[in-house]
Amino acid sequence: MTRFGTIALAGKPNAGKSTLLNALVGEELAIVSPRPQTTRLPVIGLRTEGDVQLLFMDPPGLLDPEYLLQRAMLEDAVRVLQHADGILYLVPAGDPEVPPLASLLATPLPADVPLLVLRTKVDLGSARGGSRPAGELPVSARTGAGIAEVLAWCEGCAHPGPFRYDPEDLSTQPTRFFVTEFVREAAFSLLGDELPYALAAEVDEFREGSSPLYIRVTLYVERDSQKGMVVGRGGRMLKRIGTQARRRIEAFLQQPVYLDLWVKTLPKWRSQPGALRRLGFQPPSENAP
Repeated sequence: MTRFGTIALAGKPNAGKSTLLNALVGEELAIVSPRPQTTRLPVIGLRTEGDVQLLFMDPPGLLDPEYLLQRAMLEDAVRVLQHADGILYLVPAGDPEVPPLASLLATPLPADVPLLVLRTKVDLGSARGGSRPAGELPVSARTGAGIAEVLAWCEGCAHPGPFRYDPEDLSTQPTRFFVTEFVREAAFSLLGDELPYALAAEVDEFREGSSPLYIRVTLYVERDSQKGMVVGRGGRMLKRIGTQARRRIEAFLQQPVYLDLWVKTLPKWRSQPGALRRLGFQPPSENAP
């Protein structure tokens, strides 16, 4: 008999959710950056092992929203948690306290959803000494410590039923989604602290059947003054971003890619419902936090 389960990852920004998702799925799907709020849209990963299929969902980190985009991100995260068969609640090992998950949400979760507290980043040497608190599991996605126990717990949350997806699939999301994520990842990596939070990416053209595969992506910023940060002197920074992103996309697609990057200004897109929809976000409802 086969089983299927949906597992949601929850935690504040920079708790290590994306790195853990990659470790659980066994593929570099979610982009990873030391900067918080890297994940803006839920990233979905699939793992099919034996008679169990698990769908992992990595939503944006839980934070106090300051503008419309962050409100949309929080609502997305709450929606993911409300429909999960199990929740992995990530708290870095160096944090002195584990705040109740409910304290980070404006909407209550179903009371009967299993929850496992994961103390992440134990490989950094910041974990507290002493015995392991009841209900907490120390893990390191980078070294693999605790991952087998996490997977065993997740499999226990799965319910009898058929697989919902092809066992060979790694995600339910389209290729275009991962292309934009990999472009953003390259920008985060190369621009560092100079990267404006207002940066977004959109696939404008994806020529199926071309060799190399032609992909045109537009990077959006909110102000003209931010374009120079992304383009760089003589276009050198944009070229570096394109080179790094192209290698990541080629490894993901297993084929040569011609990546054509453009930079445009989309004023105040983080606060405009129409612009959010255009970039793949669902604007928050009126009663959203």
